[in-house]
Amino acid sequence: MSSTSEVTIGGLVGTRWKPALSVEVTDGIAIITFDLPNESVNKLNRAVKDEFVALVSRLERDTTVKAAVFISGKPDVWIAGADIEEFLQLKTATDAERLSRDGQMLLDSVEHLRVPIIAAIHGACLGGGLETALACHYRIATDHPKTTLGLPEVQLGLIPGAGGTQRLPRRIGLTNALDLILTGKQIRAKKALDLGLIDELVHPSILRSVAIQRAREVAEGRRKSEQRSGGVKGLLMDGNPAGRAIVLRKAREQTLAKSRGHYPALIAAIDVVAAGYQKGVAHGYREESRRFGEMAMTDVSRQLIFLFFATNELRKDPGVEPSQYPDLPVSAFEPLPVDKIAIIGAGFMGAGIASIAVQHGSLVRLKDADHARVAKGYAAVRDILKERLTRKQITKIQYSDYMALLGGTVDYSGFGNVDLVIEAVFEDLAIKHQVLREAEASINPAAIFASNTSTIPIGQIAQASSRPERVLGMHFFSPVQKMPLLEVITTVDTYPQVTATAVAYGKKLGKTVIVVNDGPGFYANRILAPYINEAAILLDQGVAVDIIDKALVDFGFPVGPITLIDEVGLDVATKAGKIMAEAYPDRMQPAKSIQAVVAAGRYGRKSKKGFFTYDKEGKKGDVDPSVYALFLAPGTIPIVKSIAPTAGTDAPARPEMPAVQIQQRTVLAMLNEAARCLSDGILRSSRDGDVGAVFGIGFPPFRGGPFRYMDSLGIQIVVQRLEDLNARFPGRFEPAELLLEMARRKQVFYPDERS
Repeated sequence: MSSTSEVTIGGLVGTRWKPALSVEVTDGIAIITFDLPNESVNKLNRAVKDEFVALVSRLERDTTVKAAVFISGKPDVWIAGADIEEFLQLKTATDAERLSRDGQMLLDSVEHLRVPIIAAIHGACLGGGLETALACHYRIATDHPKTTLGLPEVQLGLIPGAGGTQRLPRRIGLTNALDLILTGKQIRAKKALDLGLIDELVHPSILRSVAIQRAREVAEGRRKSEQRSGGVKGLLMDGNPAGRAIVLRKAREQTLAKSRGHYPALIAAIDVVAAGYQKGVAHGYREESRRFGEMAMTDVSRQLIFLFFATNELRKDPGVEPSQYPDLPVSAFEPLPVDKIAIIGAGFMGAGIASIAVQHGSLVRLKDADHARVAKGYAAVRDILKERLTRKQITKIQYSDYMALLGGTVDYSGFGNVDLVIEAVFEDLAIKHQVLREAEASINPAAIFASNTSTIPIGQIAQASSRPERVLGMHFFSPVQKMPLLEVITTVDTYPQVTATAVAYGKKLGKTVIVVNDGPGFYANRILAPYINEAAILLDQGVAVDIIDKALVDFGFPVGPITLIDEVGLDVATKAGKIMAEAYPDRMQPAKSIQAVVAAGRYGRKSKKGFFTYDKEGKKGDVDPSVYALFLAPGTIPIVKSIAPTAGTDAPARPEMPAVQIQQRTVLAMLNEAARCLSDGILRSSRDGDVGAVFGIGFPPFRGGPFRYMDSLGIQIVVQRLEDLNARFPGRFEPAELLLEMARRKQVFYPDERS
């Protein structure tokens, strides 16, 4: 005979406050449902922790309860992690350390509870959520794409602070644990099962019933969670002090080499994991909370948390402000559905756009001038999807379904019912005009035409349109399937609904979208142009390629500027540079080095010859020493390092160019241009400028973006350094009027600093 009772933890009868945790007890099994009120996801905050403490106390006392199941009331989230808003309230390292210690104590009480708790996981189980699951006695997860597990704290400049650095290595082995902690990556439930992170995988429809059955079995001693040793390799490397020492040493070396020391949380995490092994778990917990407190107060963490909130805000941003159009009805701001798109240009960018569009359910018509080009584009889409299939990121059925959504054509057949046309042809205004006229003759008058141009003003392209109000820019970044940013570029004629539709579709494709106003280079490429140009001028002055690239990688960019243009294509960079030089002749005159290399027929990776060498597969090698002869005077030796005079000679040393000088010349040119973009109205806000630079061109995330970085340096310092450089190189570094005014008034870009 069964008995059922319902209990709420911490609720007050007669008030409007609703608890996050509710409990239903059936035949001795407590079903704990976590459903945070007025939130789309479950987050761990102080109020929830207080409820949890009360719940644990009750379960400890209630002898009628034999076991418990912890399940989510949200459709696709178990626990998304801690409430990041609360991190912003932390004022000292001691405050943060106390927060961590409170979390550790709570989960320690869960782990040692009288009754076993079964984690029934469906949806995102991240950060503090995964730490909660690790403290439970048995873990079941659903075999569903939305069920993902991970510890993403390092992506906020933090380390796991509720026991994750101690429980995870002992659950799945040191090597696997470090991989999850140091990358912050999320894994699917099947991978989690293989690692031993979860104990069982079930269909979502039976999660609750299986969890109840397992709770009963665990309580009766008929089932328990088994830790994984990681096989022979795990025993050899993780199972003894010598092996662990090797793993930890390699982790430190690889992490420092990759991060250049810019992300202190990575080394802190390794140190804390090591502390637990060397001096015991209790010591490991103490070190975890101490280092969590330290990391929470770093500037790196503040900048990364800013980016977290900024991207979340952009996800909710419709891209248009109705107050700017007081005479238009509400319907003018509602995005139109986009189910079928056409892409004109089956090259690298067109194929990349097609590859993500089909994965989000869009029918795609891919057009180019001849069948060979269409076939090449089709093959490129297939290769991108096959790579995902090989990596087990999609199934064979999904692969087939996605490819079935793709069709090719050499004419405009099938364009009559598309909702959106994306033009991705060569950067030539005449060609773009021709394509626009041809497309408009075939598409529905209500369809939108978007250009993927990287530098040509959309207003110039729209001059060929009979419907300029339905023309805008959708600037994807290369490679499309990997780069997260989409710039939506509007003109004075672009209708608000067209903008809203492009923004909504960009979000559907999984992109972080910023809306910018029209102008040469828009935002991202406009600030990239002086940065690349200054690097090229350094080449003209004899600085070696690898010295320049290393200085900027050390600054925090993912690749150096010369590597970047070799990857993109030197011919493309030259074409874009010409457009930018015509628009801004005082500060963006192209350097002779890139022009000389292109004139020699070396276009970079695409031609397997540029500033670098490439193998048959296009893999980059070292700098090609023969490239210097193309732009340096005969007999000139590139500045590659500090060279001491040869013994017995009077030959002067050729000094190395200091890295800080390379960094200041290139980066300050970028910062100055970013300020101009804001004052010119290209950007809507400094927030958009920071997100756009980080996600579009790889500006170092730990610096927060160009505007956050200028605030960190101090606007007065930025202006002083620009003036010093402009005295040496007149014209290129003239401080933007906005910066001069802000320096005079002692202003900052973020006066209401949250983080």
